[in-house]
Amino acid sequence: MGEKVVAGRFDLSDRQRYRDKLRRCLTGLERLLAEQRFDRPQNLMGLEIELNLVGADGMPRMLNGEVLERIASRDFQTELAMFNLEVNIAPHRLGGRVFDRLAEELRTSLAYADRKAGEVDAGIVMIGILPTLDRDDLVSSNLSDVDRYTLLNDQIVAARGEDFVLDIDGVERLTCTSKSIAPEAACTSVQLHLQVTPGRFADVWNAAQAVAGVQIAVGANSPFLFGRELWCESRPPLFQQSTDTRPPELQAQGVRPRTWFGERWISSAYDLFEENLRYFPALLPICDEEDPLEVLDQGGVPSLAELVLHNGTVYRWNRPVYGIADGVPHLRVENRVLPAGPTITDVIANAAFYYGLVRALAEEPRPVWTRLPFEAAAANFDAACRYGIDARMVWPRRGRHGGTVEIDAVTLVRDELLPLADAGLAGWGVEPADRELYLGVIEERCRRRANGASWQAATFHRALEAGLSRDAALAATTRRYGELMHLGEPVHTWPVGLPEPVPLG
Repeated sequence: MGEKVVAGRFDLSDRQRYRDKLRRCLTGLERLLAEQRFDRPQNLMGLEIELNLVGADGMPRMLNGEVLERIASRDFQTELAMFNLEVNIAPHRLGGRVFDRLAEELRTSLAYADRKAGEVDAGIVMIGILPTLDRDDLVSSNLSDVDRYTLLNDQIVAARGEDFVLDIDGVERLTCTSKSIAPEAACTSVQLHLQVTPGRFADVWNAAQAVAGVQIAVGANSPFLFGRELWCESRPPLFQQSTDTRPPELQAQGVRPRTWFGERWISSAYDLFEENLRYFPALLPICDEEDPLEVLDQGGVPSLAELVLHNGTVYRWNRPVYGIADGVPHLRVENRVLPAGPTITDVIANAAFYYGLVRALAEEPRPVWTRLPFEAAAANFDAACRYGIDARMVWPRRGRHGGTVEIDAVTLVRDELLPLADAGLAGWGVEPADRELYLGVIEERCRRRANGASWQAATFHRALEAGLSRDAALAATTRRYGELMHLGEPVHTWPVGLPEPVPLG
């Protein structure tokens, strides 16, 4: 496997063998499900945050190798481009004061990483898309020096066969091309993991899909790319377009993109893995020596390496994950909807809202996905990405009459979803103090109609009105964002605009 990754060359027999191995892996997964071999409930959650390295001038710094060397912790890893890092927090059991503990761990980790980055004149910024990124920053020469990123880039470029086209029409319009997948590195996200039993998987995944739009509405934090003001949350269209293996002709035929919301509610985790095989050609046909069915016949637990690798190249916003811990297989729902930032308090508030809400919705006697067309959930996601905190959503009508109604996202969250999230967190055993603190952050964002995206846009426009050029305004907004992020008060409390210059003398 290692030699193949380094070489980056695949022939026709590799692809055929990989397809055959994928089918055997899928059969192995089916057997594991039928034999009920999966881990019992442990209420485990996990958290990953992608970060940006930024200089004192607010501009990206291509230094992740040097910074990681200084951090010297397995909790921090490379990400796609040299200005990216990722921090992984060990799994925690939901309950008690788990969110306060998570917040403290993150503060300690990020403060340490920021100090180490400071040794090479850089700092850590948590933000969905760094406003100061330029097209020249997002080129293949700035991809991290890791074989798997080079190989993935080469395979996606080869599958597409021509330049990638970015075309996002928002407050302003951005149109440009790229010869690599490097623009994807602009998207820095929070990933929330929840370990679930096979019997609960479909309900949790469906619930996560149903609330993806709401998550974006309250958590949007990515309004700028390449100097243009686009959508409140520009990561999803950017991610889809910058990894799109489909030339225009295949797009016109309705071939599915690899970055995908989905098209239906599911009844099993198997549905998603089976769709991966049915719809998406392999990008990295690297075969493991293991025969998963032989391992099962001998009473062992197969790694399903090809299935896991292939799943990692299909970029669902809620992705199924197969893993093994202490020799026992488990399933997780990986929620990839949210942007990074603005502060640790905001990140933890978003997480608390999500974990409470999916539990409550998954346990409802008449689940939301039985009353909401899947197309409406996808449209809610799109509307939230465009309009953020001001989005309107389609949601099932309350009461016995059925049907759906269009409603402001903030009204939906405050009147209906926050009480559900509170009940869901109580069901996990989370203490009232944590529930009140972190759900209170979401409530205040709704009350003030303020989130990271609205703060960035308002501060940028204030800077323009003060006479700064666009580039200077974006850099000043980024520097001010970094200052307030490190102070740590949640974004709804941030004063809009740049601080007044101190008079001399």
